[in-house]
Amino acid sequence: MDLACLWLGLLLPSVAALDFTYHHQDDMEAFLKTVAQNYSSITHLHSIGKSVKGRNLWVLVVGQFPKEHRIGIPEFKYVANMHGDETVGRELLLHLIEYLVTNDGKDPEITNLINSTRIHIMPSMNPDGFEAVKKPDCYYSNGRENYNQYDLNRNFPDAFEFNNVSRQPETEAVMKWLETETFVLSANLHGGALVASYPFDNGVQATGTFLSRSLTPDDDVFQYLAHTYASRNPNMKKGDQCKNKMNFPNGVTNGYAWYPLQGGMQDYNYIWAQCFEITLELSCCKYPREEKLPFFWIDNKASLIEYMKQVHLGVKGQVFDQNRNPLPNVIIEVQDRKHICPYRTNKFGEYYLLLLPGSYIINVTVSGHDPHLTKVIIPEKSQNFSALKKDIVLPFRGQLDSIPVSNPSCPVIPLYKNLPSHSNTTKPSLFLFLVTLLHIFFK
Repeated sequence: MDLACLWLGLLLPSVAALDFTYHHQDDMEAFLKTVAQNYSSITHLHSIGKSVKGRNLWVLVVGQFPKEHRIGIPEFKYVANMHGDETVGRELLLHLIEYLVTNDGKDPEITNLINSTRIHIMPSMNPDGFEAVKKPDCYYSNGRENYNQYDLNRNFPDAFEFNNVSRQPETEAVMKWLETETFVLSANLHGGALVASYPFDNGVQATGTFLSRSLTPDDDVFQYLAHTYASRNPNMKKGDQCKNKMNFPNGVTNGYAWYPLQGGMQDYNYIWAQCFEITLELSCCKYPREEKLPFFWIDNKASLIEYMKQVHLGVKGQVFDQNRNPLPNVIIEVQDRKHICPYRTNKFGEYYLLLLPGSYIINVTVSGHDPHLTKVIIPEKSQNFSALKKDIVLPFRGQLDSIPVSNPSCPVIPLYKNLPSHSNTTKPSLFLFLVTLLHIFFK
């Protein structure tokens, strides 16, 4: 054991001060507050709400502009520990925080990432559940649910069927948080399998369930994102490392193809918050022994960092009228991939569209005006930590009479329930899959 610890010590950064143990609420809070104090120029610590038992739901923001909005700086987030007994993600995010702040100004990749992105990290969405686990178990502990015995990853509104559950304070806090930021890309971290799972988790025939999967209009991007993470994790990409679990080719699966899930957070993010989110299952054992934690960090560090960089895929910009007034809340989407809940500009007139390299027609739709079409070509090689910048000036003058951005533009009901089959995204596409893989390995 001593030799193993020495070997790991040589692999891990010598500046690391955070130990590889499980950090309960008091220790986690102390660590986050210390980071916020010692790195105040690039971090901001705040709570988005409280759990049932009154524990803070802490979020640490890392970025050059941690306290105020900056035009063109995309928002990224990681959320872990929705299930209190799935613990690896919680500890990995604490180590990721430490790695980011201690390498700012030293590692060019990390420095560029921090300078160009606002990274929101929530290590524990279910602190009550984590504290409730008295006897850790690989498969199930009584801390999976929150204090009210609700599974938080079954507690969000569902776009496919009514989810008649009592909305929990942790869920409400996350939903309100999503309204306050223009999140572009996200991942939630779980345990119990080893796979990167992408939306949809639930579905109807219109999204392809008759073929045992459920696909979004942005399926090409989601497959690429999942492969980006899994391909850099040496065990996840094997696809068959967990005993008594199904095999996942290349460590990737469509959520519905794995098993249907009602009220999941990743579907809610994509449909109602305009945020592309995937689910990362990081360990076969939900609550592994502490001595395994350094190995999980080694396996996931490169994936965690590379996935964050994907927030700079595609195209971004602002929409203006002819007087250069930014236009909030106008619909802006790629012509052939409309969302059931239309994507809109934020209160600063900004938009972010995650897209793979290629040619696209962007459609800006304003009530009372003809659609405005703009062609963009996303280059094969991404910009230096920046999506392609494309501002759009609409051919009319004057501010729009539109609803406030803070108000929901889509009702929280099963939007897909009566939707007829639509678009080619529900059809299998071997060509698209191969193109995605080539883009990952030869970019």
